[in-house]
Amino acid sequence: MELVLFALWFFLPAGLANVAPVFANKIPVLNKWNTPLDFGATFRGKRVFGDNKTWRGLFFGILVATVTLGLQVWAFNHFGWAEDIAININYFILPVYVLGPLFAIGALGGDALESFFKRQRGFKPGKSWFPFDQLDYIIGGLVASFLVIQLTLEEYLAVIVVWFVIHIVFTYIGYVIGLRDAKI
Repeated sequence: MELVLFALWFFLPAGLANVAPVFANKIPVLNKWNTPLDFGATFRGKRVFGDNKTWRGLFFGILVATVTLGLQVWAFNHFGWAEDIAININYFILPVYVLGPLFAIGALGGDALESFFKRQRGFKPGKSWFPFDQLDYIIGGLVASFLVIQLTLEEYLAVIVVWFVIHIVFTYIGYVIGLRDAKI
C-alpha cells in the first residue's frame, strides 16, 4: 500500500497536467486560443498531431503541474503524512519550477507523440488505441522527470501500474456519464 500511495503522490502533477487541457477548453477566455501544437503541419499527407493538441493545453498543463508540485512541497514541509508518502524523496529540495514543467511537458509530449503515431496509422481523433492511450503520458512524464529525479525500478513500476489503472477507471467513468465515446 505504501508504494501505491507513493505512486499516486509522486505522479500527481503529471497526471493532472494530462487532464488539464480538457478543462482549459472549458474556460471562456482560454477556449478561444486553440492554436494546434503542429500549427496545421502535415507529415506524409497526415496531420502531425491534430487539432486537439494545442498550445493552450500545453501551457495550462504546465501551470497545473507546477502549482500541484508547489502544493506538494508545501504539504511536505507542513504535514508529516506527506513526508511519509514521499518515501525517500526530499520534496524540500525539489526544483518546483523545473520539475513541474518537466512533468507536464513529458506527459503532454508523450500524449502528442502517441497522437502522431495514431495519425500516421489512420486513427481518427478520439479513437482509442489500447494500451498506448493509457501509457503515453505516464512514460513521457517519467522520462522527462528522470532529468531531475530518479526512482527505483520498483517505484517506476508502481507509478506505471497505478496510473495505468487510474486512466482506465476514469475513462470508463467518463464513458458511463456520457463524457467519452469509448469505454477505454
